[in-house]
Amino acid sequence: MLRRVHREFAVALSGSRALLMQAAHPVAFEGFFAHSGALDAPYERLSRTAAVMNTIGFGSRADADGATRRVRAMHRRVRGELKRPAGRFPAGTPYAADDPELLLWVLASLVDSALVFYDRYVASLSEAERDAYWQDYRIVGGLFGLKDDEMPADIRDFDDYMREMLSGSDLFVTSAARELALQIVMRPPVALARRPVLEVVNFITVGLLPAGLRRQFGLSWDPLRSLMLRGGAEYAKRVLVPLAPERLRFVSSARVG
Repeated sequence: MLRRVHREFAVALSGSRALLMQAAHPVAFEGFFAHSGALDAPYERLSRTAAVMNTIGFGSRADADGATRRVRAMHRRVRGELKRPAGRFPAGTPYAADDPELLLWVLASLVDSALVFYDRYVASLSEAERDAYWQDYRIVGGLFGLKDDEMPADIRDFDDYMREMLSGSDLFVTSAARELALQIVMRPPVALARRPVLEVVNFITVGLLPAGLRRQFGLSWDPLRSLMLRGGAEYAKRVLVPLAPERLRFVSSARVG
């Protein structure tokens, strides 16, 4: 199921949403963005994450083990404390990139975003298919150092986890995370010729963010944009994606030949 979902180019576009969701956790933000320098180069972080996940999904086991071994080694070196309070977390709160709770949120942001984009732009998945996808991702979580009991056991537990995170007090968008959102959505470092395509992708990213997080990031939205997003998604799901040739629909690593 992981390969079926992630072969779709439409799902590859979910990375920016996942990145913003990860940054909405102030402790994860400090450990995975500010500490590592990814705040200054968010697209480079997206590219590195995509490369590792692509290796896990479509590469050899040896390559996947090598890639995740390097990531785990890097995570072990990331340690620190919050310099200032952020939401419910006081200044001095320790962080570590291999903290299971932070790792789970990073992983869950990728999973939730991929499922949202697949459902909107490719096809609806049954609960059994969504569970099969999450079971594959539990293997991915294990490669990054998470234990079985540190992850939701099935897709229902995963959905409960996401609801609790989105309605609870852990997520709090700091001013630095808000600046990251502006870098990604408003000031992306791309050539002028590619800007129109990226504008569409960023429109989708903003529209598919959970509403509460979108407000915290200070990203504007309205009913007319919601209608435009829904109409475009239905057209893509019913017409564009089913009729697209493999070279346009699937990511290169998933194409035969």
